[in-house]
Amino acid sequence: MKRYLSLVKFSHTVFALPFALIGFFLGTFQTGQGFSLRLFVLVLLCMIFARSAAMAFNRYIDRSIDEKNPRTATREIPAGIISARSALLFVVLTSLLFVATTWLINPLCFYLSPVALLVVLGYSYTKRFTYLCHFILGLGLSLAPLGAYLAAGGGFDQIPMLYSGVVLLWVSGFDIIYALQDEDFDKTFHLHSVPAALGKKRALRVSEFLHAVCGGLILLAAYQLTGAFPEFGWLNWLAAGSFIALLIYQHTLVTPSDLSRVNLAFFTTNGLASLLFGFLLILDLYL
Repeated sequence: MKRYLSLVKFSHTVFALPFALIGFFLGTFQTGQGFSLRLFVLVLLCMIFARSAAMAFNRYIDRSIDEKNPRTATREIPAGIISARSALLFVVLTSLLFVATTWLINPLCFYLSPVALLVVLGYSYTKRFTYLCHFILGLGLSLAPLGAYLAAGGGFDQIPMLYSGVVLLWVSGFDIIYALQDEDFDKTFHLHSVPAALGKKRALRVSEFLHAVCGGLILLAAYQLTGAFPEFGWLNWLAAGSFIALLIYQHTLVTPSDLSRVNLAFFTTNGLASLLFGFLLILDLYL
């Protein structure tokens, strides 16, 4: 179990999970259905199964690439800790469990489940032909708040779609920062990424732009929340301000000539931003 949790980087669930919970609690609040433990557990399982399938599939598809890259050669498949066949079986199992779980939620989520799988699994191929791969990853994670909102009985409403936009831009931006480490490798093996296409300096400028727009969407969502739900107060704005502050902070950690703190910017800062934002927003909802 520990090996498979490492394969799918289970700790990275912290990025999108708080946004899924925001979508779930907003949907529950808006529809007036009240909290359902059964539905809450099903939404959590959907997140876990979809993300696990996506990460395991990425490791399976990229196994030959990871073997050549010194930074990734110790991953489970190239290191022989988990066989490629076992990883693929894990992908099939978690994908089926995801679809089965959506069937237990509602028909709309069930009908949309193949679309969600197409996006999150399809991402693994994109680095082979487009530097827009970062945006496909962002798109996959951006399904979390909207999907959870739909699971709670909501529709394609503006506020959850704004949060999906936030996740898309936020994840795309920090994935570009993470990809700075592989600029030379990607060029050598003809893989596509924004750093490989533009270089480190301009790639960082792209990431900064995406996060600037992301901050604008966060503020717009906070404004929309206070307009639609008078119950939201100052914690809503504190959540938005904290998230934006941590977006800015991560860009002080990395420069084109110093990538030593990429992991601090990538995991620690973004994980804290997501957890703090989700906690404050849900707390505001219930207070």
